[in-house]
Amino acid sequence: MSVGLGTEAPQFDLPGVDGQNHTLDSYADADVLVLVQSCNHCPYVQAWDQRLNAVARDYADRSVRVVAINSNDAASHPEDSFEEMQKRAAAQGFVFDYLYDEPQAVATELASERTPEVFLFDRNRQLVYHGAIDDSRDEDAVSQHYLRHALDAVLSGQEPVLSETPPVGCTVKWK
Repeated sequence: MSVGLGTEAPQFDLPGVDGQNHTLDSYADADVLVLVQSCNHCPYVQAWDQRLNAVARDYADRSVRVVAINSNDAASHPEDSFEEMQKRAAAQGFVFDYLYDEPQAVATELASERTPEVFLFDRNRQLVYHGAIDDSRDEDAVSQHYLRHALDAVLSGQEPVLSETPPVGCTVKWK
């Protein structure tokens, strides 16, 4: 079971595909921080990659930072290695940070279960939305934009109408 609403964002210090290490404090200037449990190999993540990229792009000028974190065990899933993450981020043109949680510390602290799984934190870094990006793996069938609705609410000083949805995707690949 994942963490509950109101939980503080986890502290972290993780390498990014950009060659830099990123910490929670790296995003102190953002009013909203979206952490997404992610990976390379999962077909669900692949289905949502460009929608997540669009969210990051569309909200960048509204003080929102989107950060994808891969915590999967690369020994059992070599396509989720740091080197493969770098290749995928470049090939897909990710505009969000993509970090490698090799020790699985962030996934453990968030009790992540799926990829992709969204954790949206407000200015005080309190969890205000947890769940899916939207309601369909098939982009043409989307009728509910959960993450966008939650972002709009938080940015306007409101609580999201829907603060939890079931994350859909592959399981986190634990060591």
